Amino acid sequence: MNKENNKNFACLESEIDKLITRCTQLHQENRILRTNEQMWKQERFSLTQKNELARAKIESMISKLKELEQ
Repeated sequence: MNKENNKNFACLESEIDKLITRCTQLHQENRILRTNEQMWKQERFSLTQKNELARAKIESMISKLKELEQ
């Protein structure tokens, strides 16, 4: 019975070690994903700003061209 218990405990310990390793991996992956998400959000904000600036310049140029036509 004692050998059986030792074997069960060894299996349990092995499974717990695997779970700890997996948890650590997932934690690292999650950190990387959150960092990437923040970078994508910053890039999106920057591109939106550039898009708005380009839109304003184009609208200004269109207005100037319409004034020249008259």
